[in-house]
Formats: sequence, structure tokens, C-alpha cells
Amino acid sequence: MGQIVGAALVSHHPGLMQCEEFRRLMGAGEDSDLIAGYARLRDKIAAAKPDVVMIFDSHWFTTGYHLIDAGARYQGLYISDEMPWYLHGVPYDYRGHPELARSVEAVARERQVHSRAIEHPDLGRQYATINVVKQLRLEGTPIVSVGSCQNCEPKHFLQSGEVIGEAIRRSHLHVLLLASGALSHRFNNIDWVPKHPRIFHETNVARPENVASDKRAIELFTQGRHDAVLDAWDSEYRTLPWEAFGAHYLQMVGAMGGRECRVRGQALSAYENARGTGNVHIWFDGT
Repeated sequence: MGQIVGAALVSHHPGLMQCEEFRRLMGAGEDSDLIAGYARLRDKIAAAKPDVVMIFDSHWFTTGYHLIDAGARYQGLYISDEMPWYLHGVPYDYRGHPELARSVEAVARERQVHSRAIEHPDLGRQYATINVVKQLRLEGTPIVSVGSCQNCEPKHFLQSGEVIGEAIRRSHLHVLLLASGALSHRFNNIDWVPKHPRIFHETNVARPENVASDKRAIELFTQGRHDAVLDAWDSEYRTLPWEAFGAHYLQMVGAMGGRECRVRGQALSAYENARGTGNVHIWFDGT
């Protein structure tokens, strides 16, 4: 019987892919704690010993279906069409896991959930996957990316996660889940002037109310109160909104039991700003 051996909400913002000298310059002499947080997360992953890592990619926007990438191998040189002057020339080479992706589709068909495994050699990569693979040094482990379907309600993301959780249970695999994305995701304007010289400082997040909301969610995570997060979803977290309207978190927690999940989170980094968005690494033990 398969098992979810761990999960994490993990930041992927492009600034973390720049050289340490640049990051320290932007950090008023100190590096982002998300970099040290990657090392802490690597230790957790090594202890969990996953057979497969599933990444809920908050930049892979799909329409009409929850898509699960069923490719056998991915190789290339990544350049971001969003910021090609800033994020380019990133080599990647890692395996996929077609069997798991197709198993997710099979369970979805049984349950009449709109999830589909997709295998196409020309399908582009997104940096919400690439940056995490690089920073967590996951090239030796099969990776399965899951998209964020943009014509979904929160219940649909939870259903997608439930299907994934069932497919994992029916397998022989130990699977790690990574929700790759930010919490609140409102960008600062192009001519914004930082409030604090350390660009990563939380006072540079777009709005003080976003910081307060993000910290409430982080506290609920540490208590294992995913039910409370979901209860407040429509009134609070969806309206901020979170990155990809929370598709990354909702699918992850759906796979872990949804409202019944009581797995406590452990913050592995400081809470930080990135272009106005709220970022943190949070680890959850397996279910």
C-alpha cells in the first residue's frame, strides 16, 4: 500500500535562483532565510526517503482539466517568459513517473473527477517546478507535476487532491507532496519603493493585512487545523488571494485528508516578502 511520507508548502520565487552576492545585496547584507530553509527541507526529505515527488505547480495553469504530467523524462534549458532577463539558462534533467500519473487519471475516471494524465514531449516546464527541483536537489528522484486548473472552485481542487491521495494509497509508492507557491500573492506596483532596506522583510509585503492573514494561516498550520483554514477560505484566503487561488495548498491538503487532516506544520524558514507576496517553507509529516 502506498503512502504520503511527507509534504511541504515551499516557496519558489525567482529571486532565490540568483547568486548569493545578489541575494545578500538585496537582503541588506544577509541572505534570504528561505535559502537556509531549503537546506532544512532537504534534510526532512532525505529522512522521508520518497520514491516519487509530486509538485503542485502554481504556475502551470490549465483549463478544463486538472492535469498530471505523465512524461517519462524531462531535459532542457529553462528560460522564463515572465522575466527572461532575470531567470534564464537553468539546465534541468530529471525523470517523471508515468505510472503514478496514469493511476491518478484512472481513479479520477472512477469518481467522475476531471483529472487527466498528459504526456507530450514539447510541453514546457514552469519555474514553480524547476526552481524547487534545483534548490532541493531532486534530480535523482522521479518528479510528477500537477497543474492549477483556472476554472475551478476550491472544492474542485480538494477533489483533485482526494483522487491523488487514493491513487497513492493504491500504489506501492512512498510519495512526497510539495505545494510550490506563495501564500498571499499580490504584487507591488512596478514603481514601488521598499519600506525596509532588506527586500525580504515582511514589511515589504504588499499590504499589512496580508501579512496578518498569512501569519494566521501559518499558526493554524502549526496547530494542524486545516479545517479552520478551509472554513475561512472563501471569506479570507481566497479573497487576498493566495497564489493560483491556493490550488497548490488545496490539492496537497486534499490528498492528505482535507478537513479531517490534523497533521501539524513546522515552519522551516522565516516568513518573507517577494515582490509583495508572502513566502515561507512549512513541513508536514506524512499521513
